[in-house]
Formats: sequence, C-alpha cells, structure tokens
Amino acid sequence: MIGVFDSGVGGLTVLRELMKRLPGYSFVYFGDTARTPYGNKSPETIERYAREDTSLLLREGAKLIVIACNTASALAGECLRKEFPVPVFDVIAPSVLRAAAETKSGRVGVIGTRATVGSGVYAERFRASFPNVEVFSESCPLFVPLVEEGWLGKRETKQIVRRSLAPLRRKNIDTLILGCTHYPLLRSVIAERIGRRVRLVDPAAEVAETVVRYLGTYPEVAATIAHTASIRLLVSDETPAFGKLATKILGKPVVIEKTQI
Repeated sequence: MIGVFDSGVGGLTVLRELMKRLPGYSFVYFGDTARTPYGNKSPETIERYAREDTSLLLREGAKLIVIACNTASALAGECLRKEFPVPVFDVIAPSVLRAAAETKSGRVGVIGTRATVGSGVYAERFRASFPNVEVFSESCPLFVPLVEEGWLGKRETKQIVRRSLAPLRRKNIDTLILGCTHYPLLRSVIAERIGRRVRLVDPAAEVAETVVRYLGTYPEVAATIAHTASIRLLVSDETPAFGKLATKILGKPVVIEKTQI
C-alpha cells in the first residue's frame, strides 16, 4: 500500500490526487484528528508525531510514505527519510519547483501554518535552487480549524481569508503556494480574494505527480505495492466533520476506522 498521513482531513486532497493518477493502487490514510492541528505545536512535538504516524502506516503495510502535511514536511521530512527504510515524499519540494516554473515576475507568496512559515523552509528551498525568486510568506493559523469544522463557504471564513491575504496582495505576487494541504479546500475563496492574475500552486497535485514519476522510474518499488484498488481511512479520533468532508473530497461514501498510535 501507499501510506499517506496528515494532521486531519486536509491530506485527503493529496489522497484524491494520488487515486486519480494511480487508480489500481492500494492506499492507507491516517488523519491524526485527535492531535490536529500540527501547525501550532513545537518542532520537537511535530517531529515525534510524524515518526509515530509513519510507524503506524508501516505497521499497516505501507511500502511508500507521502507526508500530506506541510508542517510535518517542513519539520520532519528529512528525519523520516533518514530513519525509515521506505521512500518518503513531502509536499514542499514539488510545490517549489512548480511555483518557480509558473512565476513571471519572480515574486512568489506562500501561505501556511505558523510552524511551516516559521521554519523558513520555503525561502530556504528557493534560495538554494532559485535565488532570483523573492518569497513572501504569511501564516494563516485559522484556515485549518475552519476546514476541519467544514466551514468552507461561510461568510466568516471569507472575511478571515480576505484579512489573512491582505499583506500578500500588497506585495504584488503573481504566484501563490497553498502551503498546507487543507488550503485547496478553500481554493475558490482564496482565488477570489488574492486576485485573478495570481496563479495558485496546489501541493496535492504536485506531490502526486512526483510519486507517479518515481514509480514509473523504479518499477521494482511499484511491484512491492498492492494493486487491489483498495482504500483504508484511519483516524486517531472520530469526528462528524471528518466523515462529511471525506465523502465530499473523495466523491463517494467512506468507511472510517478509529485506531491508536
């Protein structure tokens, strides 16, 4: 199976993109709903959570791990790759590559949790590979709770998004990275408030393409992954909002299993 984990429901946007591109594969998803959000936790705690999430997926039979969480990608991606004997993919590197290809002005915005923005990982990646790109980051700590509660189209959500994006509108960016896998669920609201001329980069789509290319390049890894077109959804705490959003995101009724770390 391909293992995917996130702090909650947002990583299902990654699972959805993987399912579109790899329809015959089997997946196991873990949403750490009991400990969400990760974005306001310390780096040490996030790293510990990411290790525990990965260990759980490996026990369930995962042969490849996708970190469907920008916060965990930023603060734990490297340690997971060093410590676990399977391929591990994060959502940051593919987003940086796409944004660098999309921008015309060299002015790229990033929105994310406090932990992701505070890590400086996006600015660091751009400096290393695309030094001519100027990066402007803005933390949006309220977005994840709004998504987890299913408040996608509410008036209050639109107001919060507008106020959160105001600093980036003044920076004249032409590309915006949705630096949290929850944020594509607010894509239409974000697009409307950031402006039509700004291109949005969806980390879910980008990491899914990266995994597809990898499996095509390494068929011996692909051969270790079950091809039964099955999906298991695991959570650390059952919430009504998770079930409703999971059905909406994946486009079909789902069965959710509660599990312990």
